Formats: sequence, C-alpha cells, structure tokens
Amino acid sequence: MNDSRPLLLVDTPSLYFRAYFGIPESAARAPDGSPVNAVRGFLDMLTTLIRSRRPDRLVCALDYDWRPAWRVALLPSYKAHRVAPEGGEVVPDTLSPQVPLILDLLATIGIPAIGVDGYEADDVLGTLTVSQPAPVEVVSGDRDLFQLIDDGRPVRLLYCGRGVAKLEDCDDAAVRAKYGVPAAGYADFAALRGDPSDGLPGVPGVGDKTAARLIDRYGSLDGILAALDDPTSGFAPGLKTKLNSARDYLAVAPKVVRVALDVPVPPLTTTLPAAPVDPDRLLALAEQWNLAGPCRRLVDALAANVTA
Repeated sequence: MNDSRPLLLVDTPSLYFRAYFGIPESAARAPDGSPVNAVRGFLDMLTTLIRSRRPDRLVCALDYDWRPAWRVALLPSYKAHRVAPEGGEVVPDTLSPQVPLILDLLATIGIPAIGVDGYEADDVLGTLTVSQPAPVEVVSGDRDLFQLIDDGRPVRLLYCGRGVAKLEDCDDAAVRAKYGVPAAGYADFAALRGDPSDGLPGVPGVGDKTAARLIDRYGSLDGILAALDDPTSGFAPGLKTKLNSARDYLAVAPKVVRVALDVPVPPLTTTLPAAPVDPDRLLALAEQWNLAGPCRRLVDALAANVTA
C-alpha cells in the first residue's frame, strides 16, 4: 500500500441512481433491448474516479437495509415517503434488474462490494473510514456524509451532487464555508434544520442559519439542550419555545442521522486490482449486455493506475 494514495470508498446506490437518471435508457441498451444505462454510467463513473483520484484501494458499499428498523423505531417518519405500496424502497422498474449486473461486473473485476444486514451503505462507509488506514476519500451525493470528514486522519468527502465529473473535494473548511458548522457538527445541524429527502422534519421554524448559529454558540445539540435548562443562557423566548416543543424529536433525531461507525464489516481485501480477476467472465458479460466500451475503459484505467 502506498501511504500517499487514498482508499476510495464508493456509495454505490448513490452513484447508480445518479447514473440511471443521468443517461437516457434509449442511449444504453443490451442486444435484447434491456436498458443498461445505470450500469454503463456507473462503470464510467468508476473509471473517472480511478483516473482522477488514483486510489490504491477501493471498496463499494451497499445498502443491505435502506431503511433499518432501528432507525424507524426511533423516528417513524424516516424515509417513510420512499416506501413502495407493496413494501420496500421505491425503485424504478428498469433500474432494479441492473443492480445485480453491476455487482456481477464488480466481482469479475475484483472490486469488493460490501453490505451488512441491518445497515445502510452510509454505515458501512462510516465504519470503513475509522477502521481502514488513511488517507480515505468517500464518494457520495449524500449530504449526511459530510459528518465523516476528518482533517486529522485525513478523511475527505468527494461530493458528487453535480456529478462525478464535477466533484466537490470537501474538507472541514468546505463544510464550514457551505453550512457554517464544522463537519463534526453536521449531523446535529441536519437534525435541527431537517431533511425532507430522509423524512427528517427538523424543528419547525429553525432553518439553516438558525441551526448553524446554535451549533456555533453551544457546540452541539447536547449543549443546546443543556442551555435550554439554564435561565442565564439568553435564548430568545420564541426560539426557546420552538426548541422545547421539539425535545422529543431532538432526543432521537441525532441517533437517526449519525452514521454508525461500528458495523460488523466482514474481512475484505481493499487493494485495487491491476487487471480483472476473471477476464473471460468480464468479456462475456460485456458482449451479452453491450458494455464493451465502458468495460474496456475501466480495464484501461486499472492498468494505467498501477503505472501512474
């Protein structure tokens, strides 16, 4: 392992959802007409990341449980708006069949794809950031992962909200500039202001600026709650009423937002291969699914990464 080259941790669902919506189905189909737009886009994203970040280790994290029961028990609204009528997550009908193909391709290349029962990909990513040797770079379009940034190790977030080609390479200063709080305070900040995409209601009447000001003044949500009980803390009456009314929510929301750092991740080899571990299988899949171009580009990127 080269100490100067990073471990690249990929939020796999975040990337393949973006690939699916970023490439029209009509632009990427297998010979039988099946859409492979998410697969093609995901492979090209990996290629771009390997060429631009030059990692010597790479792990793809998976959602084995996209809405863990332990989080729902704390906050029933958590991702409730994304539950399909028949149960499970709302996933486009033409995306679901592409996910097993992505995993098959990763296996033939030799890139580990890891999930853990009862946990989201975020939790796998979080655990790997603290258990694997640094430097670490996490790739995701999920803002919750700003909380994993740690300049001391270092751990950075490559935020792909505008796509992998326009990554925002984020350290603690970037989070402070964007939200007015340190990375370590992001989870408490998100709990206060809420996040509709995850079903977090937040504290009514507390937006980004107020949440950031509170975190800045009191350091954490625990500090804010302690200050509420201190008559000398100087809270404006209206804000104090809002926070007191939300005490039950604030008691559980941070546990929901915070990424788990102690997931039982199985032993794994993180070293990025120089060539596919099963080239014959990869060639067969590429031909079967009309993916020769993206597969070739990824194989070329692996080879170039070794000599770079």
